[in-house]
Amino acid sequence: DLHPYEGRVDFESGMVLGHENMGVVVEVGSGINRISVGDRVSVPFNLACGTCRNCNAGFTSACLRANPSGTPGAGFGYPMMGPYWGGQAEYLRVPWGDFNLLKLPEGNEHEKDFTMLSDIFPTGYHGTELAGVQPGNTVAIYGAGPVGLMAALSARIRGASQVFVVDSQPDRLELAEHYGATAINSSTTDPVQAITDGTDGFGVDCGVEAVGYQAHDHTGEEDPAMTLDGLVQVVRATGRIGVVGVFEPEDPKGPTEDAKQGRPAFDWGTAWTKGLSFGTGQCPVKRYNEHLRDLIIRGVANPG
Repeated sequence: DLHPYEGRVDFESGMVLGHENMGVVVEVGSGINRISVGDRVSVPFNLACGTCRNCNAGFTSACLRANPSGTPGAGFGYPMMGPYWGGQAEYLRVPWGDFNLLKLPEGNEHEKDFTMLSDIFPTGYHGTELAGVQPGNTVAIYGAGPVGLMAALSARIRGASQVFVVDSQPDRLELAEHYGATAINSSTTDPVQAITDGTDGFGVDCGVEAVGYQAHDHTGEEDPAMTLDGLVQVVRATGRIGVVGVFEPEDPKGPTEDAKQGRPAFDWGTAWTKGLSFGTGQCPVKRYNEHLRDLIIRGVANPG
């Protein structure tokens, strides 16, 4: 929500924000059969019809029917993602409720953990999926915000042998260590050198970009390609990079003309030479949220 709030994305005046929603059902429509009044539910931030070609293929983040503008993908309380106002309100209407809502156990158990299922935990997990994290892999994550931290947790769940997390905020890096990662403070240390040294010169197998187009150094100077460039340097030849940080097609306050047009220049030459593979895009929450809910219930994951 900070992107539109800070004027980095154009949006309708008066629009209700809030895309990470969880609550209790108070009313259902006549076409709803699976969800009942009183159910505690998690609401994926992306809204999907459940029947189009992309939804059937598991890409609910690119639903072909939910956004009246014709752009693939719809969601709550976010610009360009349809007319669906967000959850910073008393009530939230959820179309296609049977398909979109994830039932949670009754009561208040795991309340903080379950709140992460609407976006942050699945998005972090999606980053590790795009990066192809396998048991024994080494992983570098740029960004220790909520998504980066969930990527670190997800990498551990998937069996990564070593996880490096790069950020400039000490409090965030402390949380990264809580999730079993090696924290690298980019304001005091060259992260490329630290990761190279930490892998005996080989570099990591996989990387996750969890910052996006508002990346900046510890002095506040913005460079939307900074994190991508860092990952290109530290991921070994033929490795994979998952990009789940937000990159918009337009950024009115971008630091350069190219950045304003959603075209940050990064080290594509080195990426091509090393044969790196990239996976990008918004997380299809429904692909992961049931699995992640069950990991929480079984005590395997504690994202909150």
